[in-house]
Amino acid sequence: MAGARSDRHAGVRYPVAARRHRSNGDPVISGRRIAGPAMTVALVTLMAGCVAAPARSESAVGTSPSSTSSPTTACVADPRAVALRTLPEQARAEMPNASAASLDAAAVAGFRAAATSGAVVAVRSPQGTWIRSYGVADPTTNAPMTTDVYQRIGSVTKTFTGTLVLQLAERGKLTLDDPIDTYVGGVPNGNTVTLRMLLTMTSGIASYTSDQHFIDQLFADPQKVWTPDELLAVGLALPPLFAPGEKFNYSNTNTILLGKVIEKVTGEPYADVLTTQILGPLGLTRTSMPPAGDTLPEPHAGGFTLQGTPDSSTNPVNATDWNPTWAGAAGQMVSSAEDLLKYGRALGTGQGLLGTQAQEERLASVPGQAGYGLGVGCIDGWVGHTGELPGYNTTLFYDTTADTTVVVLANSDIPSGGCTESKTLPDTDKALPCMDPAVRIFTAVSTATGHTFTPNPKS
Repeated sequence: MAGARSDRHAGVRYPVAARRHRSNGDPVISGRRIAGPAMTVALVTLMAGCVAAPARSESAVGTSPSSTSSPTTACVADPRAVALRTLPEQARAEMPNASAASLDAAAVAGFRAAATSGAVVAVRSPQGTWIRSYGVADPTTNAPMTTDVYQRIGSVTKTFTGTLVLQLAERGKLTLDDPIDTYVGGVPNGNTVTLRMLLTMTSGIASYTSDQHFIDQLFADPQKVWTPDELLAVGLALPPLFAPGEKFNYSNTNTILLGKVIEKVTGEPYADVLTTQILGPLGLTRTSMPPAGDTLPEPHAGGFTLQGTPDSSTNPVNATDWNPTWAGAAGQMVSSAEDLLKYGRALGTGQGLLGTQAQEERLASVPGQAGYGLGVGCIDGWVGHTGELPGYNTTLFYDTTADTTVVVLANSDIPSGGCTESKTLPDTDKALPCMDPAVRIFTAVSTATGHTFTPNPKS
């Protein structure tokens, strides 16, 4: 990161109106009151609360797409066409000036309304590629944000974990109908909770982030290194929320279990499998699952949060060096805007990751216009995920209707707008809907692409 960081516990103020906009450079967890569910890594594509479990039928990856919905009601209208499409060579060239200007104007508008000091926005469409940075990487030094920053991507990690499981299923190493107790013991209802239920968040297993004692430990010592077994011990000690497959509930414990499955089946560490199966083949040289003691690579922006602060405080703290191992296979990864552009299209089309039939099933796994499928979310044809760790917010979505990938990195996880439960900065515009920073910017930019993304409501 350019410039020195402030002490990680020091308060930093940056009013919304005072942020700098930097549009001419190279291509700014929610602030809720901290209780158990507030630490759950956010995902705007989630249905609120619980939803009915999807139907099941046979499939190429050992289980079913999670819906038998007709193409007119499915989130992705024609999964096969998406999986087979070809990206034109022009897509890797510079975006035409008129389109770039429209995207920039939208990004500026979203950025000015977002509670973040800096942001990176990247778009790749058949027209070309556009990447810009906005604001500052650290409000204490005014070092400008740059497009090459590394960032903690939070729950975008779940899409990598889900892809690894689907790859293993496609290769016959497991099936998605396998019960979790085939691989990991001590799971409540482990003989009926399947890998598919873990992927689609319908297992009924509670998230360890809903345990108040865990939250207290996390903020008492944000440098603590957590092991997957420690996280599972917390989550699996909680009572199940419902019978397996009955409803939907977003749980980090599900994805930590899937990380253990990957290691059990391959006999290798998660990070090594990730490199061999995804990062290497796609050429993602700036993406990693960092070792427990590693800090963010340079350059990186300072990350600011209201999480863990007193209820009465609206003074952001620097969370840049807080240890991310509490998120593990559910949210520990690091990446960059350029790498996520590559990965986002691969995630949406399956190309370089999964065979055509397996990708069709993944895209068909969201039963309606919005919901959660096999390790991905979808709203109105936008397939992807958001990611959130204290200090950082990321959106990665691929528009299946237009072959367009949009990435937004923000160095804050503080929402803005008329939030009723989430903590905001004092100068937020309460007339705006409540949104996390990367989500607000992405929503504005999506409109400029011609297909508006409408996130589910946040409070």
